[in-house]
Amino acid sequence: MPKRTKELSAVEVKRLVEPGFHAVGGVPGLHLRANDGGARSWILRAVVNGKRRDIGLGGFPDVSLAAAREAARIKRDKIRSGVDPVEERAEERKRLMAERKLGLTFAEAVEKFLNSGKLDALSNAKHRAQWRSTLETYAVPVVGSKPLVEVDANDIKAVLDPIWTTKHETATRVRSRLESVFSWAKVSGFLTGENPATWKGNLKELMPTVKKEALKSHHPAVAVNEATGWFAVLRTRQGLAARAMEFLTLTAARSQEIRFATWDEIHFDKQLWIVPAEHMKLRREHRVPLTPAMVELLQSLPRMAGTDLIFPSSKLGSMSDMTLGAVMKRMHADALKAGENGWIDTSKRKPAVPHGLRSTFRDWVAEMTDYPGDLAEVALAHKVGSAVEQAYRRGDMVAKRRQMMEDWGAFLSK
Repeated sequence: MPKRTKELSAVEVKRLVEPGFHAVGGVPGLHLRANDGGARSWILRAVVNGKRRDIGLGGFPDVSLAAAREAARIKRDKIRSGVDPVEERAEERKRLMAERKLGLTFAEAVEKFLNSGKLDALSNAKHRAQWRSTLETYAVPVVGSKPLVEVDANDIKAVLDPIWTTKHETATRVRSRLESVFSWAKVSGFLTGENPATWKGNLKELMPTVKKEALKSHHPAVAVNEATGWFAVLRTRQGLAARAMEFLTLTAARSQEIRFATWDEIHFDKQLWIVPAEHMKLRREHRVPLTPAMVELLQSLPRMAGTDLIFPSSKLGSMSDMTLGAVMKRMHADALKAGENGWIDTSKRKPAVPHGLRSTFRDWVAEMTDYPGDLAEVALAHKVGSAVEQAYRRGDMVAKRRQMMEDWGAFLSK
């Protein structure tokens, strides 16, 4: 018969401090391992499927002698039934890790993706910032709190719907970036199943077709990365029309609101430009926060006798839309004469126009700032949310918009 190890008492086990393995008896193969640093732990030595295994049972004295013997008996019962405790523990760790990964929210997955180094190949820091900005502006508010594994094609459609026709180019970039996030998540073990942001055979069947005519209706815009240079050139132009264009750019207003603006709409004491409903596309009053740059511009303008218009025509009537457009046309033509590229909207392949500057502002908010999209939409006097949301939206966030417009002016002037 094999020699049985003496069954040590708890007091005897406590005295085992010499480095090495000490058999404690009670269960075949149960040892207390002591290391040079004084730490001690329980080890069950056993042969499993012809392989010698050292199976950890916890540290001493956190795990008592009695508890270690009970754990060792359970492990030996499993071994007799053909289970390898080491492999069982490894599988359990994998399962728990998979559960943690699959429990990731969409917002957490986006953050992991952005910090994964995948965007390091983009040499332009602005482009990397645009990835973060577009995802956080358009996608995170819609599905950010949802578990990544539960995000489906209908969720992606909900992200894209608000900008699919109004800002189709931005929407296509958002969809492409979402597809990249989900592809990375799947390979990284955070996602199972199909990529919900793929186009063919998926979103293509859900999203409405955007007619070429609708895309053409979008006005050519100055690219965000060219806006600062464009604005510097604008400021060198002489004349009231150029100043009207400057004010239009700083406020991101429509040309109609600029052309019909009167001095009694300007409230320097409140630092507000209150545009009456009859001058607004949505036929409701719109408040524009006046930044220091806007105030300085307004105070530099002459007040014409015989009219209350801020930017009157030579005959003291309202300035025409063509007059504003002519400023940009001349700027572009002069740039071409000087051997420069001018300001072409790359998607339209046409020179930028005044109304396109609103798109420039919106792209700046989305791609270069952390301001929420709703704040920009209010600044542009667009409808925000459903009819119910509009009914409950009492404020116009003018205080928050003031800082955004100051940042916009600082960006243009840097």
